[in-house]
Amino acid sequence: MLPHVHRVTKYDPVHRDRHGHYTGTEPAVSDHGPVEAAYLEAVQAFAEESGVHRLAVREPQVGGFVHFGVEPAADDDGLSGLFPEGLAGFHDGAQVSMDIALALVRAMLRDSGAWCRLEAEGAFAVHVGWDQYLYVGSHLPCPGAVARTRSLGLFPERLDASPYDVDVDPGAVQRPADDEFWAHLRYVVGRHRATFLEENHVGNASRWHRLTADTVDAVRSRLTPRAQLAVWPDLLTDVGTAMAALPEEGLVEIVWERADGRVTSVVAEETAFEAVASQVAGARAAAVVPLDVDGRRPLCTAVLPDADGVLRARWRTEATPATGPGPCSRPCGAARPSPARWPRSTLPAARRWTSAAPARRSTPRRAPGTPSTGPPTPSTSPSDGRSRP
Repeated sequence: MLPHVHRVTKYDPVHRDRHGHYTGTEPAVSDHGPVEAAYLEAVQAFAEESGVHRLAVREPQVGGFVHFGVEPAADDDGLSGLFPEGLAGFHDGAQVSMDIALALVRAMLRDSGAWCRLEAEGAFAVHVGWDQYLYVGSHLPCPGAVARTRSLGLFPERLDASPYDVDVDPGAVQRPADDEFWAHLRYVVGRHRATFLEENHVGNASRWHRLTADTVDAVRSRLTPRAQLAVWPDLLTDVGTAMAALPEEGLVEIVWERADGRVTSVVAEETAFEAVASQVAGARAAAVVPLDVDGRRPLCTAVLPDADGVLRARWRTEATPATGPGPCSRPCGAARPSPARWPRSTLPAARRWTSAAPARRSTPRRAPGTPSTGPPTPSTSPSDGRSRP
């Protein structure tokens, strides 16, 4: 936790009630103009005084089925042109220049869909809450940046900590997707002949890969850094049987294998089932996967470590009772200590994506103080000071 934290807003503290809620007339959206530019200049001032010129993306997410922003989400989540690799470049640990970092902050201020923390470990952090509440932390007091922020017409206020800081759980554990994990996965693939690997490298999005004895290494080489992984048995059945398993209502994930072998998934509610069924009609096979935690039971879960073998990602998969001998005969979430816990998202979006592009999910931002490494849900809080629907 950084020792010097400021909440930066356009809201004059004079217009707050005794609970800290803002009662003035400033709108809770970005003006896409001079006020927004002042926010970005304030971030840059704090970063420069902290001696920081590059930042790491942490716990990224994109928009999903449910959008809680005041402004409409952008089709590209505000990421267009920021990462040469497209969405694959927006992953935990990605290093970005200050220009890209400021573009991400702008996207968050505009409720475009993309969200993340931006950090320089031990030196600087910035993240955006609801309603134009921005939080900056530094290892230095940054008096120059504070003065500059005031001169821009914004209001920097000292806090003991940001309500969106990562909640560290020193007792939590997480199975890393290390060489031992992949050796066991080859065993699982051999036992089941075919399995599926679900890859989540960004909140609210997933990709599915079919695994066979001949494709495990190739799939491993294409995974996005620090992704959450879930190993599934061959869920697919004939299309008619799968479609008959659709519930009368609620959200489910529909996975199908196209004629060309690509695995596609979509998350839909009952109003979209008919449209999805028409897309799935020509598939080789399909499956309906529950989204609730109790009904969603992969064989094993893990998180990709960095190239040096260290697990630095702070988000966590749900522990699952794994099958078969080897390292995953214990719960997959019980291998090494982890710094934090972030539950899986459970409300995906009704959009169609192929194995080359993730299917969208929806995990809204959490309320300040909720144990999570992910962003908070809309709420009324003394910190953000506004009531959200």
